[in-house]
Amino acid sequence: MEWFPTVAFTFKILVLAIGMFFAVKWHYDQGKKKNKQHEKGTRAVLIAGGKVAAIFTLSLVGLGLFTFFLMKTFGLGVMMTLP
Repeated sequence: MEWFPTVAFTFKILVLAIGMFFAVKWHYDQGKKKNKQHEKGTRAVLIAGGKVAAIFTLSLVGLGLFTFFLMKTFGLGVMMTLP
């Protein structure tokens, strides 16, 4: 009974290692097949991500300006000291 955890743990590690090897090999082979499509897809994703980041930044700046002018209009006592 004392040998069972050792054998079970060894078997588990062996099965997981073999599974990981074949998973990595399969993904590597799929990447080689779709290399040209992947490059075009990566470029499209980067462009779309840049657009989303620019829109988010502009909307954040716009919201900040709107909030500042709204607070200034209602006189909420926001003191901005510029050097």
